[in-house]
Amino acid sequence: MKTVLITSNSLSIIFNQIQAELGGKIEIKSKEYKLELNNEIGKGFISGVSVENAIIYMEYDIMFNVDVSFLNKLSDTSSIYFGYCSKGHVKQSFRGNDNENRLGQFQTGIFSNSSENNTFFNFEKNKKIEFSMVIVDVLSVSDKELKNQLKTTFILDEMNSVFSYIGSFNLKIVEKINHLKALNQKGLVRNLLINSVVYLILALEIEQHKNDLSKAMTNCYSLTQTDMEAVKEITEHIRSAPEIQYSLKYLSRKSGLSPFKLQEGFKIMHNRTVTDFIRNIRIEVAENLIRTTELNISEIVYTVGLTSRSYFSKIFKEKYNCSPKHYQNHQNLLTLKA
Repeated sequence: MKTVLITSNSLSIIFNQIQAELGGKIEIKSKEYKLELNNEIGKGFISGVSVENAIIYMEYDIMFNVDVSFLNKLSDTSSIYFGYCSKGHVKQSFRGNDNENRLGQFQTGIFSNSSENNTFFNFEKNKKIEFSMVIVDVLSVSDKELKNQLKTTFILDEMNSVFSYIGSFNLKIVEKINHLKALNQKGLVRNLLINSVVYLILALEIEQHKNDLSKAMTNCYSLTQTDMEAVKEITEHIRSAPEIQYSLKYLSRKSGLSPFKLQEGFKIMHNRTVTDFIRNIRIEVAENLIRTTELNISEIVYTVGLTSRSYFSKIFKEKYNCSPKHYQNHQNLLTLKA
């Protein structure tokens, strides 16, 4: 077992401590750190970014050749760890406690520790892991409402008490993580986008915990991890081919899920019915075609799988508050001015 001791919430110190134990090369761009690893310990990368003084986002996309444990031993006990597994699993435990929490694929986990009960995150060897974590130093959070909510919910007053929670499946978070990975902007725009997405991830983690406690999402528990993976796959299929005339029967057969479970999955992941999701994807694709191609409105309507121009205009206006033609004319004016 290789143990990496983390003693700070400073991103530079964290990456220096990780590099000291695991090796690799650190690349620093603005507030972003990335450690590339390709040695006898493992292959992949660990990245991190400071959202503000109180919040750090860490991402692990790696396969270790040995068991590796990250021990968070901080002098203060105001840090909360919001974890999420996109692939594989990570085990969490506390020093002096033999019990392990298993954070599986598409699951959320929230943990706080004490000066005596430090938090371990354990990565098994020869397992491909995609794991992200939002680390919040609660006492340094500037927003008073957020600080109070975090303190009252996740920081326990009892001496040496710890908080530990493993949530139900959540596919909304992996979408935000993928969005974060796909950002190609630079400078201030990139920093602002990163900050906004990380705050969304944090909000979804907190919302998941709240919903699990109130049992407002009891339908989530009727779906297995395999079911949720099937929902994710059928979602990507629809995104890649919105022009197909989908039916619930076709999607049910293709996903291997019953129509009821398919609808459940879409409500959990997208807060929409299957039909609403398909319609929304078609409108978003159409908007992109208006901006990036010279197709006329009728051609765009058929390209995205719709047959009625009047219906298309109606649902486009509902989403973007203007007609497709007005939107296209505005885009043409912007092009001419450029």
